[in-house]
Amino acid sequence: MSTPPVFSVSDLWKVFGPKADRVPGSELAELPPAELRERTGCTAAVRDVSFDVRKGEVFVVMGLSGSGKSTLVRCLTRLVEPTSGSIAIDGEDVLSMDRARLRELRRHRASMVFQHFGLLPHRSVLDNVAYGLEIQGVPRAERRAKAAEFVAKVGLDGMESRRPAQLSGGQQQRVGLARALAVDPEVLLFDEPFSALDPLIRRDMQEEVVRLHREEGRTMVFITHDLSEALKLGDRIALMRDGRIVQLGTPEEIVGSPADDYVRDFVRDVPREQIMTVRTAMRPALADETEEGPAIGPDATVFEAIEAVARSGASARVMQDGRCLGVVDHAALLNVVAGVPAAKAAA
Repeated sequence: MSTPPVFSVSDLWKVFGPKADRVPGSELAELPPAELRERTGCTAAVRDVSFDVRKGEVFVVMGLSGSGKSTLVRCLTRLVEPTSGSIAIDGEDVLSMDRARLRELRRHRASMVFQHFGLLPHRSVLDNVAYGLEIQGVPRAERRAKAAEFVAKVGLDGMESRRPAQLSGGQQQRVGLARALAVDPEVLLFDEPFSALDPLIRRDMQEEVVRLHREEGRTMVFITHDLSEALKLGDRIALMRDGRIVQLGTPEEIVGSPADDYVRDFVRDVPREQIMTVRTAMRPALADETEEGPAIGPDATVFEAIEAVARSGASARVMQDGRCLGVVDHAALLNVVAGVPAAKAAA
């Protein structure tokens, strides 16, 4: 039996303006953003959005400024109140939660990491990390011990007594991440947490998220405007435009099969060989190909397969559990890099 989703979102709308409640489900809903504003004075930040977040996955919501992604993630815990639709966490209706239940959701079940770290300047690193536990009523000795554990986990050993002003931007963001992790939430919500960081520090923080996810398997919803960040972190990506999801899929699906010209434009400069897996280029093995050539796994990237084929001079076998699933040769791999559809390549 499949695991139920952590978050389930259906037909979600968030409309700002004097006639917000008239927009969802009406003929106004189909108006372009500029015309909707002109006729009603309203802005539809989130338009009829539906998706599930699976347990243990990194679900990325991606889009340019004004696409609605940050409003969407804030709707999940009602930091922004939705106009209509439904949101459930583990099957429980978020929109019907009273204040006490909503407070419990935000404090224990879904923890937010913002772009602006929100650290308390007069508190040490350790006490900043322990703050969420303090709000929960955890005794001082216990919360400081747990905070120390997460300070170490995010690589800030030895900095427990420093104040935020004594830290770099990347270190401050690590404190924010440790604070979110310390309350042991079911899901971490990241709202463009690294966009203000320098590129090298940003890359380090992305690696930190990858590492923590690999070690803990925690469910994450990650908001970003950066396509390379989305492709690096996401198990699945929801690409937004004008409040709507225009495509939802794995990085490979989005790069390999863009839903429309907007998505195609977005992914045009992505190095396909680093995203696409050998499944895309694989063909059935001939009888004499099952025992020869380098072996690679079915989730190996096309880039890795090109390296293997170039080194050996032979087609690579795609192996799983001791069984040959198929082979990839240099021509098929180059077709993937060039974006040539399989049918045309075969012809």
